[in-house]
Amino acid sequence: MKRTFTILVERDPESGWLVGEVAELPGCYTQAPDIKKLEENIKEAISAYLGDKAENEPLPEFIGTLRVEVGT
Repeated sequence: MKRTFTILVERDPESGWLVGEVAELPGCYTQAPDIKKLEENIKEAISAYLGDKAENEPLPEFIGTLRVEVGT
């Protein structure tokens, strides 16, 4: 069974590398210098994270993002 995951991508301001985090898998993230390598790395990270979990085991559902403005 194939699963689809949501990847949040940010650029690290110090290194310039891309950082990808899987929204549905807390703590599952990786980095790479470009988007192609990031996709390869994130697939590997997901496989390692899931390990031997059952294919039908429920995972958190990504709903969306929310932007809020906070004044200081």
